[in-house]
Amino acid sequence: MDLHLTADRPTETEKKAVDAELVSFDSGRAPEPSASAGAGRVARDDRAARDMLLPLLHALQRSAGWISPGAINYLALRLDVPPAEIYGVASFYAMFSMSPRPPVVAHVCDDIACLVRGADSLCQQMEKKFGPPGTSSATGRSTWLPSSCLGLCDRAPAALISAAGENPREQTAAPATLDSLVSALDTMVKGQAPGELHEPELHHSLSEAGAPRLQILRRIGRVNPASIEDYRRQGGYEALHRAIEIGPEQVVREVIDSRILGRGGAAFPTGKKWESLFLARKPGSVHYVVCNADESEPGTFKDRVLMEGDPFAILEGMTIAAFAAGAEKGYIYIRGEYPRAAECIAHAIKTARAHGMLGQSIFGSSPRFDIELRSGAGAYICGEETALFNSIEGYRGEPRNKPPFPTQAGLFSRPTLVNNVETLANIPGIILEGGAAYARTGTPQSSGSRLFCLSGHVKSPGVYEVAMGESLRSLIDRAGGVGGSGKLQAVLLGGAAGSFLAPGELDMPLSFEAARAAGATLGSGAVILFDDSTDLRQILLRIARFFREETCGQCVPCRVGTTRQDELLHRLAARQPIGPAASELKLFGEISQTMRDASICGLGQTASSAIASAMSRWSLFS
Repeated sequence: MDLHLTADRPTETEKKAVDAELVSFDSGRAPEPSASAGAGRVARDDRAARDMLLPLLHALQRSAGWISPGAINYLALRLDVPPAEIYGVASFYAMFSMSPRPPVVAHVCDDIACLVRGADSLCQQMEKKFGPPGTSSATGRSTWLPSSCLGLCDRAPAALISAAGENPREQTAAPATLDSLVSALDTMVKGQAPGELHEPELHHSLSEAGAPRLQILRRIGRVNPASIEDYRRQGGYEALHRAIEIGPEQVVREVIDSRILGRGGAAFPTGKKWESLFLARKPGSVHYVVCNADESEPGTFKDRVLMEGDPFAILEGMTIAAFAAGAEKGYIYIRGEYPRAAECIAHAIKTARAHGMLGQSIFGSSPRFDIELRSGAGAYICGEETALFNSIEGYRGEPRNKPPFPTQAGLFSRPTLVNNVETLANIPGIILEGGAAYARTGTPQSSGSRLFCLSGHVKSPGVYEVAMGESLRSLIDRAGGVGGSGKLQAVLLGGAAGSFLAPGELDMPLSFEAARAAGATLGSGAVILFDDSTDLRQILLRIARFFREETCGQCVPCRVGTTRQDELLHRLAARQPIGPAASELKLFGEISQTMRDASICGLGQTASSAIASAMSRWSLFS
């Protein structure tokens, strides 16, 4: 990048994009908590607050297809932030381009679930048709790029097509074919909307839509997700009424009694988090509630289904959480690859506000709470809660050291309650039926039901809801059994940061305690099946590449460890080890141990978990 940024000037288009985003965002953003000085976001003169940086970068990317030095200079003036810092933030995210590129781009997923469903072949076809990734088409108006997981694993192989300009738009293609992508690119280059690209209706992701056993998913496919009236006819907002009646202390007690563990992967007791915020309540204090919807674990797509199919349940769960925590403002942070989910949530927020379910006086009574939506920009690390805080605040999405923990000093250094989408979707049911009743489902240490995302070589990919403790074999049977060749070779449980299981381990109960006993993890609920035609070495190489690309680079153990891990596996796969293969395997173990022990966050700590589990079960590199 040119170091002399002062010589660069923004175009009028770029200035208009920034100014328009500031106006529209300010008019629709949630008001600050009553103790507004605690938010730390008071603007001076006509300058905006730094936490507007990510939305403004998105506006620039949509308007021009890239973020120019001149545009960075203009942002620096509007935000009173040095250009070098803005460049550092913008270049951190995969969805922002720091160099000119065509306005229409097809992002073709080549991650694990898509890989076993033909993504390699699709990418080869795209390269034959258009040239290597990043090559401009003959018109100079379109290109294509490989992408990490897009959260459409049940409809693999998948692609996301984005178009910048006066009429910016995004469209998913799943399952994607060469013909559908060529047609979509041609259509979007002409400035037209391509319509649905072989993308089934949402409820097709739910093979058991409408089944009586469903609790979390019971409304999806049965009601109009855009209608708050439909939601209320199905019992929506009764839990919020009930919460206000029983008061915040009893709300927290019900969540504690439910014994629900967080559904985002870390499995931390939800009630313990809520109790920490409740005990920290005092007059004039500022608390926040954050919904972590940055679902970026390969093989995971349950939160997308919830946000697109039942968005008001998430808002209701957040509002109950805010009532218990004494928070007046919340944020939903949605991964940037989920344009439809973001639209659904944005509509739900606007509708709930108009109906008095959000805002200055909920149900016309004293509680007040509002929600602001933020879209990520392609950074897996932002699923880590403190990295997510930094991203919202306008900084690079790098994790913070703990302690302090979010319940002590989180977003804007204020006590913050963070929950995953699925966790929040459980809250209305817990409040209505009671925590003790909820805890009677599942196992003593793993209460309730859980969503699992099945993809890969399975006959009916999709999201399945099971009572905790049901076996993995039973879940696979409910999904129609093994697809592909019909002969199972391996299951990846928990995604890229999870663990491989052999066919003989399918009777493992799907509970947190059983997974720990088996040396595995439920993680975020991903279940990817591989038949006997799959080259597991290639899957491990893709996992290693994923972590090498997704490390934020902040700490040495993770930054260097993921690189060395990737290099080592490539040497073994090419049968070109440095010295005896046994010494390479020993080195792999040392790298893994160092990352587990010394990395700042879970990304580095689990970067070798799936790879090590596969190598312990199969002789893949001997």
